Amino acid sequence: MKKRCGWAEGQFDAYIKYHDEEWGVPVHDDRTHFEFLILEGAQAGLSWATVLRKREGYQQAFANFDAEKVARYDEQKIQELLQFDGIIKNQLKIRATVNNAQRFLEVQEEFDGFDHYIWRFVEGKPIVNQWKDHTECPATTKESDALSKDLKKRGFKFVGSTVIYAHMQACGLVNDHTVDCFRYREV
Repeated sequence: MKKRCGWAEGQFDAYIKYHDEEWGVPVHDDRTHFEFLILEGAQAGLSWATVLRKREGYQQAFANFDAEKVARYDEQKIQELLQFDGIIKNQLKIRATVNNAQRFLEVQEEFDGFDHYIWRFVEGKPIVNQWKDHTECPATTKESDALSKDLKKRGFKFVGSTVIYAHMQACGLVNDHTVDCFRYREV
C-alpha cells in the first residue's frame, strides 16, 4: 500500500487520483494555471473536496479553461452560470473568474505567458519542503504573500495569500508532499 500525505488518506477516488497524479507536479502550461486559479478561487471558504467534485462542471462552464473565451463572457453568460448546478453559484466568484481571465490575458501579454510570470516568484524552480506531517505545512509563505500582492495590484480577485499558496502547491511551485509520501521524491 502506498503511503500518501495525510490530507489525501481515506478520501474519495478523484481526490486520491488528484493527489497521486497532479498535486505538486510542476506546471508550465498556461491553461492549467488558469484552471487552478479558477478552482482555487472557487474553493475560498469551502473544502477542496467540494470543488473537486464540481471540476467537470467548471470545465464545462468556463470553456475548458480557455482564458480568451472566458474573458469575453458578458452579463447574459454570467446570469446563465448563476443558474448552472455544475459549479458553485457564487456571483462574486463567477464575476471574479471573468475579471481574472481578462487580467490573465494582460499578464500573458506582458510576460510572454503566465507561466513566465508566476515562476519568477520562486526563482524558476520549485521550493522543496521537508514536512514530516501535513499539519506542519503553512497556509501562506513570503512567496505567496508577494505573488498575491502582485496579482491584486494587477486587478485579480479572490487571490489572497492562502488561495495563492494553494495554487503554488497544486501547480508544483512548491513541493509540500510529506517526506514519507510516495510522491515526495517523484515530483
